[in-house]
Amino acid sequence: MRAALQQKILEVCNAKIAQKGENVGLSFYAFFANKNDDPKLLMEAATWWISMHGLDHFEKATKIKALVLSEMS
Repeated sequence: MRAALQQKILEVCNAKIAQKGENVGLSFYAFFANKNDDPKLLMEAATWWISMHGLDHFEKATKIKALVLSEMS
């Protein structure tokens, strides 16, 4: 996954956790505007979320954040 998408995921996860607490869930759509203006990036996120990790539609932001951080190491 490209670095810009990893950074965006971390920013969104951190903001949601700060706003709603450790148990907040989100889907990969949370990283995009309501308008599909970058379908390749959306598919990259969907592939990472569904194909690579087999995640459910909604997952805890803390889990997503941990996955991204582990892949950045």
